[in-house]
Amino acid sequence: MDKKSHPWKPFFCDMHIHIGGTRSGRPVKITASRSMTITRILEEASNRKGMEMIGVIDAHSPEVQEELLDLISQGEARELDAGGIAFQQTVLILGCEVEIKEEGRGEAHFLVYLPTLAAMQAFTRWLSARCKNVHLSSQRIHASIQDLQEIASELGGTVVPAHIFTPHKGLYGSCTDSMREVMNPGLVEAVELGLSANTQMADQISELWDKTFLTNSDAHSLGKIGREYQSILMAERSYTEWRKALKREDGRGVLVNYGLTPQLGKYHLTACQGCQTLLPPDSSLRCPVCGFKRVVRGVAARIEQLADQELGQHPSFRPPYVEQVPLEFIPGVGPKLLQKLYATFGTQMDVLHRASEQDLAGVTGEKIAALIVRAREGGLAVQAGAAGTYGRIVDR
Repeated sequence: MDKKSHPWKPFFCDMHIHIGGTRSGRPVKITASRSMTITRILEEASNRKGMEMIGVIDAHSPEVQEELLDLISQGEARELDAGGIAFQQTVLILGCEVEIKEEGRGEAHFLVYLPTLAAMQAFTRWLSARCKNVHLSSQRIHASIQDLQEIASELGGTVVPAHIFTPHKGLYGSCTDSMREVMNPGLVEAVELGLSANTQMADQISELWDKTFLTNSDAHSLGKIGREYQSILMAERSYTEWRKALKREDGRGVLVNYGLTPQLGKYHLTACQGCQTLLPPDSSLRCPVCGFKRVVRGVAARIEQLADQELGQHPSFRPPYVEQVPLEFIPGVGPKLLQKLYATFGTQMDVLHRASEQDLAGVTGEKIAALIVRAREGGLAVQAGAAGTYGRIVDR
């Protein structure tokens, strides 16, 4: 994609962020930090992380909608004519994550994105008749995957399969060997890769060759916002422009996927969930070391099982995947040093992409500055994650 041939601009976007609770203290995502209210998320994304567009995928919760309406009525946020909500330096796209388990299949998670608060409120009404508690995140709903696609389309929205290879509720990791078995592929504009896979791995599956790949944080705490993200070329930040980018219309599209080094993800390799012993990809369900009956198949093994394309082959439009090591993974970068970095350089995007090694060293010291620069260049050694445990940097 030639950036000079059109007037569009690149924007940093993280489109999968969870809300931990509402301002009244009511839980939304049970496993997320209660400090993650919608207002705190917007402030963090705008002022600390430098995310120019975010997707909050618990916007279906009625108390979250009330807080957004208050921000709008107070003049702190405003709905955009082209969809989305502007707040300070970021634009919010409204989303919802749901879980569906069809008969004879494992459960899978799907992200529903909608253009307006009114559309999301209508979706909440549809959802409330099909789940136990519409206030909570990632609820299992009594509907088929195609039912979900239909209601999203009726409301002007789109459905994105979430963390598709993850053994824990991913489309390929838990539900099916082929997208066309369970949903209408023609209505799928994009898929989310998840933390344990990258473009090289995913493009080994031919039915994904016409899909845009998204790399999002799936943040459950404020610190995790922006651990994966993408640079998206758009005329402006709005829901309409974002959908055009997913469809790669008129020069819009994802310019770069910034994702974790896949080995840092929690499910890259196959391992026992009980004793964490790494096991061969074709291991049975019982661990040969401790006898625990929960061997978790890794993402790398699952993709190898499904692959029908050679590694290194890609569709012509596929953007580069830049392996990203978030600051929190860098040895020696703790909360106090993070605050110094933000105070000096601005946002995490400034630290990761713009600050020179010399300038970084003035704040962190030469050793940590060198690690940050090597992380930018994909030069750090990693111990792979498995069975729900993150990988880690072993290069010091």
